[in-house]
Amino acid sequence: MPRRDDQGSPASQTEDKDAVDPTADDSDSEYGDSDILNEAEEQEKLLTPPPRFDAITEAFRKRDERRQRRSRAPASHNGQVMFEMENGYKDSSSQSSVELDWDKSSKESKSNRRFSMPMQALLLSLLSLLVGLLFVTLAWGAWRASGSHNSGATPLQTLWNGTHFFKPTTILISLDGFRADFLNRNLTPALNAFIDSGVSPPYMLPSFPSVTFPNHFTLVTGLYPESHGIVGNQFWDPELQEEFYYTDTQTSMQPKWWTAEPVWATAEKQGVRTAVHMWPGSEAHISHVEPTYLDRFNASEVLPKKIDRLLHWLDLEEERPQLLLAYVPNVDSDGHLYGPNSTEIRATIADVDSMLTLLVEGLLTRNLTEIVNLVIVSDHGMATTSTSRLIQLDDIIDLSLVDHIDGWPLRGLRLKNATRDLDFLHSQLLLEANKTGTFDVYTRETMPARYHFSNNDRIAPLWVVPKTGYAVVEEKDFSAAEALSTGQEYHPKGLHGYDHEHPLMRAIFVARGPAFPHPPNSRVAVFQNIQVYNIICDSVGLQSHANNGTLRLPLTPDGLHPDGPKVENVYDAGEHESASPGQKDGHDADVSEENKEEGDEKPAWWSFLHEQLQKAKDWAKHLVESLTNNKQDATD
Repeated sequence: MPRRDDQGSPASQTEDKDAVDPTADDSDSEYGDSDILNEAEEQEKLLTPPPRFDAITEAFRKRDERRQRRSRAPASHNGQVMFEMENGYKDSSSQSSVELDWDKSSKESKSNRRFSMPMQALLLSLLSLLVGLLFVTLAWGAWRASGSHNSGATPLQTLWNGTHFFKPTTILISLDGFRADFLNRNLTPALNAFIDSGVSPPYMLPSFPSVTFPNHFTLVTGLYPESHGIVGNQFWDPELQEEFYYTDTQTSMQPKWWTAEPVWATAEKQGVRTAVHMWPGSEAHISHVEPTYLDRFNASEVLPKKIDRLLHWLDLEEERPQLLLAYVPNVDSDGHLYGPNSTEIRATIADVDSMLTLLVEGLLTRNLTEIVNLVIVSDHGMATTSTSRLIQLDDIIDLSLVDHIDGWPLRGLRLKNATRDLDFLHSQLLLEANKTGTFDVYTRETMPARYHFSNNDRIAPLWVVPKTGYAVVEEKDFSAAEALSTGQEYHPKGLHGYDHEHPLMRAIFVARGPAFPHPPNSRVAVFQNIQVYNIICDSVGLQSHANNGTLRLPLTPDGLHPDGPKVENVYDAGEHESASPGQKDGHDADVSEENKEEGDEKPAWWSFLHEQLQKAKDWAKHLVESLTNNKQDATD
């Protein structure tokens, strides 16, 4: 299907200003979770619901009450019909009525011939037959017009918002780098209210390696990186004899790199329109299928404009998309630049939450909160690094034996003569890893099975995987010894790409809408992001392609999220800080300290910020309550 801009004209006429190449990840800070990573025992508070966002929660609660009142009325059974359809039961009432009319007319016709009915009865029989045939013809035409005759999509109920009919519609938003415990910082009233009214796990696990491009492609394919082929932000393909580098869009957005089918291609092939806003890989012409609407990556775009784009697509009448995807890079880029526990990242987290408030307000204004499914995810977390947590690769092995180096902060090594040097270099690295405890070493054969990171030729034969918070560097890029002696800071100040099961790499998943008919605040078991593709497909009635996920809708809650804070103690015996990169510091004792954030010792500043945030919350509460009251008056 040809890609259109928002006026329906060919995408080639899109303004050039929208075609901005992605930029590489920025940098991060030494302060904050450095205390976690200095020792073998770390303590984290993950996904504890902070104070509620009263306005949005109240709006959702009132709508739930009205929906429950309507569902108790004898004449209303839409909720039950929707539940049955989402579970695979088809509504055959139209077919039954046609068959009934046909049988009736057939019997009457036979009776006419058998008993020589008067001419009037014969005419009535013929009229009934014509009405039946007309009904069948109209039903067939409507079915063809819907595009479902060749789609394979499962028909779901069309919903009415008071002014327009909506086919099943889902918005998927990715908050890049949004760590799970960011929800505990009292900065996300909208997200926390969304959790209170929706369904979510305590956290979601990313896939290994926990970096942006592999995980965003996993989210939309349901495949591990080893299966979909985007095995890193940077990697060498031995068959193509070319390097993939995610910020080099002239190369990385060529279809030859992208060998799996993303959800927008799945949808378009089945007659479901899609709109994609800056999702990694969406500009690569994958499977020779384009989204109906596509926004190219623009690193400078302000957050409110993202919401304007989503709402604009929902406002289209004739060619409205049913599946909308949006990518939000702000938390990740500022996490790299300032660190995940900096004062600056607090403001960014609050800004992103305010963006989601605008989206909820837009859905409320359009009476779509019970019609559109909203799914919010992140791709990975973030950890603080520093100059004192660097592994100088040049000091451990002879880099002249290495042909290509993949990935970062972990390193995949492709050797000039693997037959001769692989075992030797592997032994050298293992010796240093055992001595320092700052990194692990794997070949593709010894890679942990839980990583699902060995069965692809794009994966290098030898890997140095640093402990969370450490980074592997080469002398040509950064000298750790010189930086330590001069006090030079290492950038970025925040990193990811580590063991995907480490607490600091945890992501989020929150969902709400008609495809998620669960009690408010429902909790499901922790799952990995390979499950998201099937969930999105089910929410709009798509038939998914083969993938690694197993979860299907409806999800099965195992209870409700607790109201009070939950403290989770996490022990990681492998993490401690060395006196110098790549060398043991002479003591084995790990000291347990809390994850101390910048700003904790600045009560005056934090009091001022808290006061301003409270004012913003009160304003948003008043606005949303006004909208809710107006809607309630109109519908009750």
